[in-house]
Amino acid sequence: MARMTIVFAMALILGSAWSMQAQISGETIYKQRCAGCHEVVNPRIPARDALQKMPAARILRALDFGLMMNVAYPLRREEREAVASWLGTAGDDVAVPPKAYCSDRTVRLPARAKSEWNGWSPTTSNDRFQSGAAAGLNVQQVRDLKLKWAFGFDGDVNASAQPAVIDQYLFIGSAGGTVNALSTATGCVKWTFQATGPVRSAIVVARVGQRHTLLFGDQTGWFYAVDAAAGKLVWKKRVEDHEATRLTGSPIVHDGVVFVPVASWEETRALGTSYACCTFRGSVVALRVGDGSLVWKTYMVGQPTQRGKTRDGVATWGPSGAGIWSTPTLDTKRRLLYVTTGDNYSTPATDTSDAVIALELATGKIAWSNQVTAGDAYNSACGSRGANCPEENGPDYDFGSSTILTRLPNGRDILIAGQKSGIVYAFDPDKKGEMIWDVRVGKGGVNGGVQWGMATDGRKVYVAVSDVARTRRTNPEPFDVGLPLVDPKQGGGLTALGIIDGERAWYAPPAPCDSKPGCSPAQSAAVTAIPGVVFSGSIDGHIRAFSADDGKLLWDFDTAREFETVNGVKARGGSLDGPGATVVGGMVFVSSGYSRNGGMAGNILLAFAPSKND
Repeated sequence: MARMTIVFAMALILGSAWSMQAQISGETIYKQRCAGCHEVVNPRIPARDALQKMPAARILRALDFGLMMNVAYPLRREEREAVASWLGTAGDDVAVPPKAYCSDRTVRLPARAKSEWNGWSPTTSNDRFQSGAAAGLNVQQVRDLKLKWAFGFDGDVNASAQPAVIDQYLFIGSAGGTVNALSTATGCVKWTFQATGPVRSAIVVARVGQRHTLLFGDQTGWFYAVDAAAGKLVWKKRVEDHEATRLTGSPIVHDGVVFVPVASWEETRALGTSYACCTFRGSVVALRVGDGSLVWKTYMVGQPTQRGKTRDGVATWGPSGAGIWSTPTLDTKRRLLYVTTGDNYSTPATDTSDAVIALELATGKIAWSNQVTAGDAYNSACGSRGANCPEENGPDYDFGSSTILTRLPNGRDILIAGQKSGIVYAFDPDKKGEMIWDVRVGKGGVNGGVQWGMATDGRKVYVAVSDVARTRRTNPEPFDVGLPLVDPKQGGGLTALGIIDGERAWYAPPAPCDSKPGCSPAQSAAVTAIPGVVFSGSIDGHIRAFSADDGKLLWDFDTAREFETVNGVKARGGSLDGPGATVVGGMVFVSSGYSRNGGMAGNILLAFAPSKND
């Protein structure tokens, strides 16, 4: 899922293209990619001697998913590691303070939970709807929500993971790669586990015999099974050999098999003019939960071959792309798994990009595919008309959200999918994905339309629109590596569509922005619904609850500020993007601080409950 490419100051930061060496030199990469900024006296940029006093782990976090992530995306993982190791000191700089731990650190998950939000959605149909009994909240209680506790992610500047909750236990990853097991009542720490890379995907808890296992992926392509009781690694597997692999979508589990969606950073690698673009192929990987052994793997495009050369004489490869950014949707009735795919990264565009695809559960064989946007090949070089931009040049209208499987009032099943084009589609799963209706809800664009997820209560489908826009910086400072300013006047809006025909039931316009920097009305975060209520997060930092009946505002909380945290970490909230609210057991949990698209950075998890429950 391509993001707006930032190219101003790239000539100095990225420099000319580099050649990969058998032995990667952190010093060489630093001189080529970093010295242009860090060897220049600037109060906003730490000098090299300051960096050399920092732990290498902290520097790597900044490159992976921190302040430097927008500069470091074109760098290969091993190059980032080499730079961090050459610059920094040994050891980590993050440790859980003793007072942050629970007095009782045991984790005992029941065979059957009383209430849970397990994975991306409460159900494997990805409707993002929590029943009233499991939510433990009604409309009036939502009006009375108050902050109960705040937990800071130490050393991070982004918070982009959605928590999973099983009764009184909460499990969440972080940009620093730490997975935390917390108490839902107080936010105290039960245990922590350190992954290799940033953990953005929602965690799924699966029962294996008498043991519960946490299943999740990281942003460097590793997939993990971790014992839920002790926080110890059970097994770890790299699901795809390509170095640019990233695992953003949450997995799902069925009959002892976990299905893992696979996406990639490679479209940003294309910024390098000597990068041979592109060879990554999106896929779904089915693994046995018990030991991580492979059941099947299905690629979304064929084997890439050399297609020609760029104007700079570098080889071009294709087909590529069609990554899967979102959680697969399970259909046990038809024994199918539904996925939505991203754009192609290079020529030729394929008929499996920007598509809804059905795979056979048992074998992974493609049962049918319905493409909604043809000819969509795009990568980050297109933002600057770079040599690696494919001839199709977009429009980059891929899917970042899961398809929803739900039932119409007449008993028929329906698949609903929202696209970055700003269009919501409905398909018939009994007719190989034949389209039933399509409705435009936004303008669409590279960061437009439906970004991360919709919700439905079986009567209406609730759709939040991003359509984030940007304005140019006036008089930017030299070596400024920040994103362009988001436009405070464009984007956002929440629409309720009738599930039968897509007819608009109501529309809630975006709230106007205040004066704080990084404010945008865009509503990029995934939507969550409970009976009578729809939750939607915005880049302006607000989490809001709307009436499911008419779209009127019920509750509004601004997360973009500093908070006192239960673990003693200095933390603040920022933009809400990516994950939606987790609502379970009478509480609402929200991660705040997503700056990737020009929004406000942050590093906090917030927990809300009705004040009378305190």
